[in-house]
Amino acid sequence: MARPREFDEDTVLEAATQRFWTNGYEATSMRDLADHTGMTTPSLYNAFGDKRAIYHLVLDRYARRALESCSTIFGGDDPPLRALERYFNDLIEEVLADALQKGCFVVNTALEVAPHDADFRDLVTNVFDRIEKYLRDCIASGQSDGTIRTKLPAADLARLFLSATLGIRVLARTSSERELLTGVARPLFALLRTK
Repeated sequence: MARPREFDEDTVLEAATQRFWTNGYEATSMRDLADHTGMTTPSLYNAFGDKRAIYHLVLDRYARRALESCSTIFGGDDPPLRALERYFNDLIEEVLADALQKGCFVVNTALEVAPHDADFRDLVTNVFDRIEKYLRDCIASGQSDGTIRTKLPAADLARLFLSATLGIRVLARTSSERELLTGVARPLFALLRTK
């Protein structure tokens, strides 16, 4: 009979997430993870696998939460333009609240790990594709109801908004200037407004 786990999985995975997110994949060792999770290295291996497996697990967990947040914003009762404004306002507030300026765990992975690892590249691409779909569907809805201009296709605008999302997350790694970050989003809304 297997022994019951003597640790809280969510607590351990959150500690591992924070360590990877703060230091990056390459700069985090299994010893670091053991120190920050309160587990021994062999216990981490037994419970979750090697460093790569743990990273994949915590990144997937983080990505699911990020996509749930998008689903809440874009699946709510707000009109399309208001949902887009809320999305960018929440994004900017989130990055400004991060005193360590860690950026986005998915974006950091896109820059550090995904270029060299197809599994992580697929995970990151899937997240970006799903965010783009939320944006595209929202913009198309606004174009259908007349609250968003139709001069540019919803797909093109969604890619532009996704690029701005990623840009804000990267800029937030080095700057906590609200005006810089809002200045990225502000012109986007000028492209959308009908009045």
